[in-house]
Amino acid sequence: MRRGKPSPRFGRKRRVRRYPFCGGAPPQRPPMSKPGPIGTSGTVDSFDSAGIAGIVSIVNLSRTFGDFTAVDGITLNVERGEVFGFLGPNGAGKSTTIKMLCGLLLPTSGSGTVCGFDILKQAEEIKKNIGYMSQKFSLYDDLTVEENVSFFSGIYGVRGVMRQERRKWVIEMSGLGGMEKALTKTLPGGVKQRLALGCALMHSPPVLFLDEPTSGVDPISRRKFWALIYDLAREGTTVFVTTHYMDEAEYCDRLALIYRGKIIAEGKPSELKDRYAGKSVLEVEVDRLNDAMDMLIGTADAYSGTDAVSGVDTPNGTGAISSMEVDTVIFGNLLHCTVENPGVAVAYIREVLEEAGIAVIRVEEIKPSLEDLFVSLVEASQGEIQVWL
Repeated sequence: MRRGKPSPRFGRKRRVRRYPFCGGAPPQRPPMSKPGPIGTSGTVDSFDSAGIAGIVSIVNLSRTFGDFTAVDGITLNVERGEVFGFLGPNGAGKSTTIKMLCGLLLPTSGSGTVCGFDILKQAEEIKKNIGYMSQKFSLYDDLTVEENVSFFSGIYGVRGVMRQERRKWVIEMSGLGGMEKALTKTLPGGVKQRLALGCALMHSPPVLFLDEPTSGVDPISRRKFWALIYDLAREGTTVFVTTHYMDEAEYCDRLALIYRGKIIAEGKPSELKDRYAGKSVLEVEVDRLNDAMDMLIGTADAYSGTDAVSGVDTPNGTGAISSMEVDTVIFGNLLHCTVENPGVAVAYIREVLEEAGIAVIRVEEIKPSLEDLFVSLVEASQGEIQVWL
C-alpha cells in the first residue's frame, strides 16, 4: 500500500445511518441522568391509531420444513405494554415463532406485523425496532463491560449524545458502576443477565423479545430480573418472553401455550386457572408409579357403594352408576389427578391401586397450579389419560 494513502477499511470516514424507531423518526427523549422511559416513542401511538390490533399481531402463521410443520396456523395479538408469556415444551415451535417475528425467518403462510411492519415484506425494519435477548445472554465474554456496551450501541446505530445517555443508563441498570473495564466472562450470572438486557434495550425498542432469559440463573437474580421487566412494561415496552418456569408464567399479563406447533390455551393466568373451577387436584404418591398410572387409565368403573356425583351412600349400597372425569398426569415421582369430587376420588384411587397390589403412600388434595393446567392440556391434546369414575 502506498504511504499516505488511507486504508480502504479504516482510513475513510463512513456514514453510519441512525436507525429509526417505529414509524421512522427517533423519539424526543429528555436527558437521562437516571433510568428513563423506554420504548415510549410516539410512533407506537401512530400505528395504534392506524387500526392495527396490537404491537405484535399474527394471523394463521405457519412454518414448515419439508414434511415437518413447526408452527401450525397460530394467531396471536399482543398489546402495547403487555408482558406476554409464550410457553411450551422443547420442540413446540416457540423459537421458530420468535424467529419469524424478529424477521429472521420467513413464514410458509399467514401474516403478521411487529411495530406496524409486515413480517413478510419489512423484515429489516423490524430488526431495527426490536430488542432480543437469548438464554445465552447474547454477550461477548472476551470483551469488557464497556466494550460490549459500545459494540451494541454501534450495532443499533446509537450515536452522539444519545449514546452517552444510553451507556450511562445501561451501566446503572446493570449495577456495574466502576466495573466498566471488567471482562464480561468474570461477571456473575445475574449481573451478566442484566447487562445483556441493557444491551438489548440500547436503542429503546418498543418491543423486547426474551428467549428463556432466566435459564440457569439463581432465584434471587430471577426475581430482580422480573422486577426490571415490570418497570419496562409500566413505561410502555412490550415484552414477549418464553420460559419453562411455571412460577414465572404467573408474572405475565397474558399467556399462550404452544404444543406441536398449535396454540392450545391462551388468556390471563387467572382466566386459565378458572378452567379448574369446581374441580380439585389430588396428589398421589405410590411405590410403583407407572403401574399405578396404567391401572387408573385402564379402569373406568364407578366406585361401588357410593354415588360418584353426589358422594353419598346409595340405598342398599347399590352404587348408582355415575361418572366423573379425572385427568391423570405424571409430575416427577407423583401423580396429579383432577377430579370433581375429591372425597369419592380418594376412596376410589386407594381401592383400585391397593387391589392391584400397589402401595399407596398418600393421597391428598392440593391447590391447582398453572402447571397442572398446562400438563393436562398437553396430555389431552395427545388424546391420552382420561379416567372416568
